[in-house]
Amino acid sequence: MTRALATDRLHLLNVFVAVVDAQGFAGAARQLGLSPPAVTRAIAALERQLGTRLLARTTRSMRVTEAGDRYVEDCRRILGRLKEAEAAVTGLHHQPQGHLAVTAPVLFGARFVTGIMAEYLQRYPKVSATCLFLDRVVDLVHENVDVALRVGNLPDSSLQAVQVGLVRRVICAAPAYLARCAAPRVPNDLQHHSIIAASAGGPSTEWRLAQGKQALSVRLSPRLVTTTNDSALQLALGGLGLTRLLSYQVREHLASGALVTLLDDYAPAPLQLNLVHREGRYASSKVRSFMDLAIQRLRAEPALSA
Repeated sequence: MTRALATDRLHLLNVFVAVVDAQGFAGAARQLGLSPPAVTRAIAALERQLGTRLLARTTRSMRVTEAGDRYVEDCRRILGRLKEAEAAVTGLHHQPQGHLAVTAPVLFGARFVTGIMAEYLQRYPKVSATCLFLDRVVDLVHENVDVALRVGNLPDSSLQAVQVGLVRRVICAAPAYLARCAAPRVPNDLQHHSIIAASAGGPSTEWRLAQGKQALSVRLSPRLVTTTNDSALQLALGGLGLTRLLSYQVREHLASGALVTLLDDYAPAPLQLNLVHREGRYASSKVRSFMDLAIQRLRAEPALSA
């Protein structure tokens, strides 16, 4: 491929990514400083070269095709690697800068990530950041997030993961509740208790436990379903009923006696805590430097050792 052809192909890739990100031709044109017809011609040329439709468009709407959805991620990687190469040559690669977006569950973010981020920003003054703390799995690609803290298995093998700790699922209640209702002795006893279920995706009807190597599950009808772990914690502390949370979320309350754990003999195996990102070995300096700091700080946390 000649230099002119390579430059033209990179231009087409840039235009395509801009159109997808802007969700339209007009927005991409403004972002790139091009005319809308120039953007339209670039997309048409790229589709001709590939022999496939990347964008399905009408006079009123545009959507990315299945082929386009796959191709845009390859384009992002190619353009990202080019930027990293350019930054390395100019010396910028060694000085983190730009905007960093990090996501974590609400309680985890408040207790651990906030302090790490404060230290990171003090260390690297050319970086700005967004902390997205949500009790749901954030799509790193579509929500433009650089680093995520994930609890449990990682089904997406495209993510680069580093384990930073282990946590357990624990069933707990306040002593005031247990003074009114006898503590459950076996998993089926849970069906006779007031259950507070924390779920971001809808009513939770099943808690999975274990007896030795044998998996157990108990179907429940929660008295209350809430969408955040923090609210479930506060309700349990108030004596409304039993809830199930992660060990780091209740550690201080267990230590103080405000909560007690139940059915410990039926606890399932610990869950991994992983920091993940999607940039692979070509991760930008802002991502690598944040990962290095976060790994060091999180692995030193006693609450994250199950």
